Amino acid sequence: MVQRDGVSVPLWLLSQSGTLTPSLCTTRIGVTMYTIPPKKLLIINILDILRRYTDVDHKLTQREIMDILASEYNMEVDRKSIKRNLLNLKEFGYDVEYSEVERVSAKGKTETIMTDWFINREFDDSELRLLVDSILFSHQIPSKQRKELIKKLEALSNRYFESRVGHVKSVPEVTATNNQLFYTISMLDEAIDKKRQVSFSYGSCDTKGKLQARKNDDGSVRQYQASPYQMVATNGRYYLICHRDNSEQLQNFRVDRIMDIKLADAVVKPLRSIAGQESGLDLPKHMAEHLYMFSGKSERVRFKVSRAALNHVFDWFGQGATVKETGEDSAEVTVKVNEQAMRYWALQFNEYVEILEPPSLREALKVEGKALVKKYS
Repeated sequence: MVQRDGVSVPLWLLSQSGTLTPSLCTTRIGVTMYTIPPKKLLIINILDILRRYTDVDHKLTQREIMDILASEYNMEVDRKSIKRNLLNLKEFGYDVEYSEVERVSAKGKTETIMTDWFINREFDDSELRLLVDSILFSHQIPSKQRKELIKKLEALSNRYFESRVGHVKSVPEVTATNNQLFYTISMLDEAIDKKRQVSFSYGSCDTKGKLQARKNDDGSVRQYQASPYQMVATNGRYYLICHRDNSEQLQNFRVDRIMDIKLADAVVKPLRSIAGQESGLDLPKHMAEHLYMFSGKSERVRFKVSRAALNHVFDWFGQGATVKETGEDSAEVTVKVNEQAMRYWALQFNEYVEILEPPSLREALKVEGKALVKKYS
């Protein structure tokens, strides 16, 4: 809805009918009604009814459409006008469907009746539910913005879908949130498109769970400048793949922790001039090599894994994992991956995994294990 001279008007109504004379309409429970119904709005009101009330499982007869027009839109029309406008909607390209049934009239003539009208939707309810759930369980979108996005998705379906997602109205915060998130994504899109560097500060959580910009030793806010190449979604979060002049490798930054972003005057550093990126960014390979989105050089890692955990191997490394049969209950896997990320992964699946090489990673895990034993003794 938008406000025109104090009157609530649906956006799609304005886009299809041009301007609307406010003196002709009132509002009731979010539905636009017309005290002096202009006939030109009949086709738009019928389209509104189809969108609000129908789908493949919920259909309306012409009589039912007529009753809704009278009760909710203050429009008295005959069936012929309704049928004509329904067919006009089909002619205009709207995906409106109906059924044809034959009946015998009082005069004994057989006639064909068009009934059970409905509009096919761009998203079915299962697709919308998937989108709603992905927003609902996002770790980075603030609660208020989640509710607004879910409301917009609900508007793509009808009243029946809205009644089934009422439980998502109250969404608790699960982590520190950054209200600049959507603005940051928009600015990064623009920077990537224009091949411009960006400057920003980067946040960390304080003891109260609030996001605070990182600071230098002198107390000033630390500033970052980077060449942005790609945004990716993984583990329920957005990450920026970029390069900073003080690094030899690509780096990954959590988008929801980027604060006060600005476009810089400098152009991005050519991606192919960065070590390891001479052929351009291979995104699936980059994601497989950077578990948990740790930055840094990737190394060849070989490990033994029990067959029970092979699903986890392919879930995380995809087809980049080379698996060799070694016995009935185990296999040997070789991957190329960031060593720090692999250390965390091996700890996560330690009951199934034994690192074989490189020796530095094996030694790091040995030290980690001794520290854990000491801590919990």
